[in-house]
Amino acid sequence: MITAVRHLGPNWYATVMGTAILATAGISLPVPLPGLRPACAALWALALAMLLLLLTARALHWRHHRDQARAHLLDAAMAPFYGCLAMALLSVGAGALTAGRNWIGTTAAVALDTVLFTTGTAIALVAAVAVPYLMAVRHRVPVQEATPVWLLPLVAPMVAAAAGPLLVPHLPPGQPRETLLLACVALFGLSALAVLLMLPLLFARTIGGPLPLALTPTLFLVLGPLGQSTTAVGKFADAAPQAMPESAGTGFGMFAVLYGVPVTGFALLWLCLAGAHVVRARRRGMGFTMTWWAFTFPVGTCVTGAEALARHTGLAAFDALALGLYALLVAGWLAAAVGTARGLLSGELLRGPRPVPVAPRPVTARTTSGAVR
Repeated sequence: MITAVRHLGPNWYATVMGTAILATAGISLPVPLPGLRPACAALWALALAMLLLLLTARALHWRHHRDQARAHLLDAAMAPFYGCLAMALLSVGAGALTAGRNWIGTTAAVALDTVLFTTGTAIALVAAVAVPYLMAVRHRVPVQEATPVWLLPLVAPMVAAAAGPLLVPHLPPGQPRETLLLACVALFGLSALAVLLMLPLLFARTIGGPLPLALTPTLFLVLGPLGQSTTAVGKFADAAPQAMPESAGTGFGMFAVLYGVPVTGFALLWLCLAGAHVVRARRRGMGFTMTWWAFTFPVGTCVTGAEALARHTGLAAFDALALGLYALLVAGWLAAAVGTARGLLSGELLRGPRPVPVAPRPVTARTTSGAVR
């Protein structure tokens, strides 16, 4: 076990995120499909078990392979995935109050979500500062090499912003509720403005040429802040009547629609663009890597965003959009889960990176005239 976790990076928390969002998005679908609620509860329980297993494995990794852990922090390709730890905690915590409450009870769900939300938010804030700092002073990656992975530590506070309003009704009325709600609004602003600064770099990188095949699925990560921010403003509107004066509650409801509709439009544009890149990469031999988990959580946030718009507009079009995106989410989760299971059974995913073969030095020969050829 100790040897097996040597190369277990923070990117593995994406498996928890993808499984948890499958549960939380499914439980709120506008059409009650037969057997969906028990299936979502089972998926949430699976996500919780995966989280506990990964937390244990990562603790062993830091305890026994600290050199490798430090190498991950100093690796510009791996360090941003520390945002996934925060998002895994937050997504499982939110799932406790949505998909898992009927199994464990409201009291236990609130207690679990409180712990995971508090811990996840703290880690999200640390990651949002520490990872960009490391990228500036230690990694020093040229902006021309920007990838959507850079978004991960910046999106983590947005996940906290969307998860926090679920706890508002369980706080005492008055200032405690209002304080939590406005703190979530501040987290929304922190993440949204930081992502807004990053998106032009990523768009320029995309039109400047396709990403390497293995990184192509990470284009779906751009959907994360788009769908999650739409979900967040919808959650603000849901919680505002219980925490704010009536006029403020009305304002949050209007903002949920005025913000969510255009952002969802851009998300659909990016979904088509990213999908076209993935189809191209697949035709050129793109095989399975852990980046395939980018097909899950970001798409899931678009599902919850569409569900929020359906609640606040009453339009059947958003109901249909949520159902269609959820079908895409299920397909992405199945593809990533099957690939991961195969990689674990073969041991391929837990092996270290293969050493790059050293090219032989060119052989030179001298002719009779003394020239080198």
